[in-house]
Amino acid sequence: MDPGRKQRSERLTRLTRGGLYLITDDRLPEDELLTRLDDALAAGADVVQLRDKRPARGRTYRFGQQVAERCRAHHALFIVNDFADLAVALDADGVHVGQDDLPPGAVRLVVGPELLIGLSVSAISEAAEAAAGDADYLGFGALFPTSTKLDAEPAGPPLLAEARRGLPGPMPLVGIGGITAANVAQVIASGADAVAVVTAVFAAPDSGAATRELLGAISDARRG
Repeated sequence: MDPGRKQRSERLTRLTRGGLYLITDDRLPEDELLTRLDDALAAGADVVQLRDKRPARGRTYRFGQQVAERCRAHHALFIVNDFADLAVALDADGVHVGQDDLPPGAVRLVVGPELLIGLSVSAISEAAEAAAGDADYLGFGALFPTSTKLDAEPAGPPLLAEARRGLPGPMPLVGIGGITAANVAQVIASGADAVAVVTAVFAAPDSGAATRELLGAISDARRG
């Protein structure tokens, strides 16, 4: 295995190791978001995606530097949402794209062989098509109603289970959308290798305690 692919393989293993995939909440003031992120990282979060839909890419880059610095200090994976060029500029571990962004094959031309590429899917057909392409892992959802995407129609864990059965090989699936400590066991039982959360951590009264609760619930679900 060439060095680039080896590094990507190691990152993919780390992606699902703890089972919790944090996505930053761009509705929060930056100082508050960073404080909550510090608490989550200290509590054991080890995968963080920078998601920032606000305009002004220069500001996003400067803020991304602060998020990346914190991730590296805690040996957490740092992933950038949407923008392949920003992922390269921030020396990220990966980039996550949606159905309306650059396709994974084009993203690979930008980021090279080392970085992970994740792709959001919400249907069985999208998952099957993505599995045959250049994505390293899939984000599947929304599974439950979510305040971050009010127009998303919840797919539910049964559809995730169907997607899992239809995927060839061990491609990681990350469940997303309205996931909490109370329902995470359903998501893991349906075949998710990890769960992505925004509100469950960043809107919690104590982001560190919420992170520990989720990690514990994921661990219990995996044992069960």
